[in-house]
Amino acid sequence: MWIANNWKEYEVIDTSGGEKLERWGKYILLRPDPQVIWDTPKRAKEWNCLNGHYHRSSKGGGEWEFFHLPQEWSIHYRTLTFRLKPFSFKHTGLFPEQAVNWDWFSKIIQSANRPIKVLNLFAYTGAATLAAANAGACVTHVDASKGMVAWAKENAAASGLSGAPIRWLVDDCTKFVEREIRRGNTYDGIIMDPPSYGRGPKGEIWKMEESIYPFIRSASRLLNRDSLFFLINSYTTGLQPAVLTYLLNTTIVEKLGGQVVSSEIGLPVADSGLILPCGASGRWTPGYSSALPED
Repeated sequence: MWIANNWKEYEVIDTSGGEKLERWGKYILLRPDPQVIWDTPKRAKEWNCLNGHYHRSSKGGGEWEFFHLPQEWSIHYRTLTFRLKPFSFKHTGLFPEQAVNWDWFSKIIQSANRPIKVLNLFAYTGAATLAAANAGACVTHVDASKGMVAWAKENAAASGLSGAPIRWLVDDCTKFVEREIRRGNTYDGIIMDPPSYGRGPKGEIWKMEESIYPFIRSASRLLNRDSLFFLINSYTTGLQPAVLTYLLNTTIVEKLGGQVVSSEIGLPVADSGLILPCGASGRWTPGYSSALPED
């Protein structure tokens, strides 16, 4: 498992009863987590010092209950700053477990010693975009939500990256990739974090199990001969590391060679010492040593 263990301002304090207790900067949040199927003693004092609690509804969805929590605040990872805003369906605007992937591709970009173009698809609030730009890449950031792209720009400004070479696009990712293929554009690295289900800006339907294989095949056509990496993240049940490996082997490796490594990603839990699983990632690299820095 790849573990995001370099955080200073975020931690999973404890897990029990279907929920995870987290510290986001100086604020304590309690949110549901489907992986937490155990019911263990709640020893941490923070269980009784909550600033926000997302209550799951038996009818689906849920709602937040706040206790002296601001509408917005910031946390930092290395030199990056992220604006947090609790919103619908328990999210805060950041997936901290992805830091292990930010570190991985940042090392690749920094080691390239040449200009690098990165495409970030389903780019959400821009954490991966900012990590790639901070490492020296020119980034094309694509997301179907105008609000998410605006939020990503806020994160860029907070991180001192407003002037970084980032192209911000509100677009359907599938249609954007198709247009890029027709235009003959290519990239040195591609990042994608597709949702299990989603809609494009004009109502386009995305279903992960139906759409992901042809989409990876299309996106792989945007890799150039000197490409350095391809990263896919999955939070969808059923798309485990072995599935991601097979998807990348049969789309990218068959065409460009190289190698694929996939794994679960996770976060350490302070109270128990366990590692909380948080989805899976698949990584393609061309296979030569300069593209494979140590984690």
